[in-house]
Amino acid sequence: MSKIGVGIIGASPLRPGWAVAAHLPALASLPDYELRAVATSSEASAKAAGDAYGVPAYSDPSLLIARPDVDLVVVTVRLAHHHALISQAVAAGKMVMSEWPLGVDIAQSTDIAARVTKTDLWTLIGLQARMAPSIRYARDLVEQGYVGKVLGTAIVGSGIAWTTVSDSAHTYMFDAQSNASLLSVPVMHAIDAMQFVVGDLTDVRATSAVRNPVIRLADTEQDIQSTTPDHLAIAATLESGAVASIFYRGGTSRGENFRWEINGSDGDLVLTSPVGNLQVLAPNLFGGRGEDAAVAPLDIPSEYDLGTGSLEGPGANVARLYAAFARDLRDGTPGATAPDFAHALRLHRTLDGIAHAAASGVAQTLGQGR
Repeated sequence: MSKIGVGIIGASPLRPGWAVAAHLPALASLPDYELRAVATSSEASAKAAGDAYGVPAYSDPSLLIARPDVDLVVVTVRLAHHHALISQAVAAGKMVMSEWPLGVDIAQSTDIAARVTKTDLWTLIGLQARMAPSIRYARDLVEQGYVGKVLGTAIVGSGIAWTTVSDSAHTYMFDAQSNASLLSVPVMHAIDAMQFVVGDLTDVRATSAVRNPVIRLADTEQDIQSTTPDHLAIAATLESGAVASIFYRGGTSRGENFRWEINGSDGDLVLTSPVGNLQVLAPNLFGGRGEDAAVAPLDIPSEYDLGTGSLEGPGANVARLYAAFARDLRDGTPGATAPDFAHALRLHRTLDGIAHAAASGVAQTLGQGR
């Protein structure tokens, strides 16, 4: 297979974001990919990007999408722009990698997925937490009976953002209409990993609240009102009948910022991380069973790294995601390892159900394949 030519929309070195921190290092570490072009939001940032990365750079993303040497368009911009950019790339016959969430709401996500189904294009959604070696190994341990019958599972996490101090570049995160929320981002990344390991949520109850209604913008010393809930609690059952709970708060904790327990009839698995955004950093894995009095660190076999080498930090899980996508391409098995837009739509339906449960106070029944 020849190298996959990549064009990244949203890779400004003047305001480095997720593309610079994770996607560029990930792609540079993998022999299957080659960066061919970037697009940013202004002429100044495009010039800086071209100088920094040594590839053609544009302030108009349509010029990137039109390039014949770009096989895969990577969308790493604000959620509000996803639908238009992805639709344009699909219309141009390009494979697309989009950061999660796919669309602002279920309607946009459904439309994007429908556009793709009319083509034979391959897609990739940025749900890379499931690619972490510790999470993939935990899945296999559960399937192999390490914990016995899964009785329950619980996650407690911190979302970092959605706290009392932010900056003007992130004001959209405090507007409920933008849907770049505690629920849609860190919680759904965690739930995707949970469902990957122990199965899907079915009946869901939820409650949420805006506990920090006033946000100070540190760069302008102005206050804004937040309409986005910064605390969320979910109680659910899994398809297996096991009980699940997820609690997330904005900001960080002086205690643990991420802890996930999987409790079974014969043993327990525990995953922990200093970062509540599970997609950013692979968690540590602990286990204990039988006569063990406590959990202990588990050694993860090297094959769970998916051949991404020694890359560490935010780019590591993203590299594993891209590596899995390239392997699926070689094998002709779309979505077999790397999640695609069809998977993203299923997760959006789960997101929509949780949001309705939290807003209405009425339990929601979810139905989807794993």
